[in-house]
Amino acid sequence: MLRRISLVLIAVLWASAAAAAGFTLQDTQGKTHRLEDYKGKWVLVNFWATWCPPCLEEMPDLIKLSETRKDLAVIGIAMEYQDPQYVKEFADNMFVTYPVVLGTREIAAQIGKVPGLPTTYIYNPEGKLVARNVGALTRQAVERYIDTKTAAATLSAPK
Repeated sequence: MLRRISLVLIAVLWASAAAAAGFTLQDTQGKTHRLEDYKGKWVLVNFWATWCPPCLEEMPDLIKLSETRKDLAVIGIAMEYQDPQYVKEFADNMFVTYPVVLGTREIAAQIGKVPGLPTTYIYNPEGKLVARNVGALTRQAVERYIDTKTAAATLSAPK
């Protein structure tokens, strides 16, 4: 019993360390995305599925964010799919302009838990995980969060 608890604890600590260290993802176009490559930008990682109505509801806002906010990178991770080609075509038909990754449990473990879809993680410009949201997000909510945190950081920065 003690050995089993130890193994579970080690697995939890390893998953936490992996998530804390950042991520390395390959999108459907073959491009690699590392958290460290986005230093100086906010990073929004969104877990979604083609069958998920709230995911589809938030997708136009995520597209708009990726196109208008130069201080933000959006990465979508498609989960629970049968056919990778269907996901690619689906993203094209939705006019998704941000990178799309075909997700797995191992990929998700690099970011954090995905208790439901959609789940979104936000990293600050220093690469620190600062927020997680389960459920649909709006463009306005993301912008308000980023702008508030950016303003607070600016006000508290030493002169």
